[in-house]
Amino acid sequence: MKDCVCIGILVADVIAKPVIRLPKKGKLLPIDTITLHSGGCALSSAIDMSIIGLTTSVIGKVGSDDFGYYLKSVLDSKDVNSEGLVMDENSTTSASVVVVGEDSERSFLHSFGANGDFSYKDINFDFVSQHRIAFITGVNLMASFDGKPCGKTVQTIKALDLITVMDTAWDASGRWMELVEDSLPYLDYFIPSYDEAALITNKKDPADIANVLMAHGVKNVVIKLGKEGCYAKSSDGNEYYIKTLECDPVETTGAGDAFSSGFITGLSKGWDIEKCCIFANAVGTLSVMEIGASTGIKSFDETMEFIKSQNRMWK
Repeated sequence: MKDCVCIGILVADVIAKPVIRLPKKGKLLPIDTITLHSGGCALSSAIDMSIIGLTTSVIGKVGSDDFGYYLKSVLDSKDVNSEGLVMDENSTTSASVVVVGEDSERSFLHSFGANGDFSYKDINFDFVSQHRIAFITGVNLMASFDGKPCGKTVQTIKALDLITVMDTAWDASGRWMELVEDSLPYLDYFIPSYDEAALITNKKDPADIANVLMAHGVKNVVIKLGKEGCYAKSSDGNEYYIKTLECDPVETTGAGDAFSSGFITGLSKGWDIEKCCIFANAVGTLSVMEIGASTGIKSFDETMEFIKSQNRMWK
């Protein structure tokens, strides 16, 4: 039995820097570097968990193109099972061109590509059933999957007796609750960021946000609060505000995915929600201490040593 299957988005990121200005039409402007990277919540989370020590898989859709084969090669090199990855010759792989200025500020050109085509019919539920935990992530960025198809997916997975976990992405359409409400009754854990959770529920206080989500059927709610750590409310009514660990941050790319990966690692160990949150904070903290989405992720034992070094170990 594998630990976790991550269902959601995969993205190829082409990063160009430094870009002082865009060239005039038909002209060439030299820059220092153009590099290719893997991204997307499902891919990054599966890689993070694999580094920590879990057995992970990915289900999603890419094109049968160079970017698609690149992302598959990254998964294979990180010991992530890609059996559930659909490579569609009629789609193009989701990709972003990230333009980085001299001030390190980033601008994005993005094609939704195959992520926008991904749907319920692309999921092999026999394969899903080989896992103990299902993590649905990148919700709000999959036009053919968001809303009722996602709800049907989570309901089907819950019927297979897996632990269900969901995270969201930014909803540019502004529909928020409409896109997640069909999924909420079947979620064991919902772990959105504060900004997204506030817009989903139209509430500002984390406790009020949790109450709305639990009224819609979510069993346990964890709200990511960035550098402040996280808030959690468990199915037994207990609440926790858990501060993050101390560090000198370098880059925040992938911190949310890292937190989710740490939290799911705790679930795989059978820990209670408070322990899961402490470990998740540690993984998220380590991730921002180095450049790159997964560069700072450490093994389970190294992460535990980091927690102990800051006297945050539980009894």
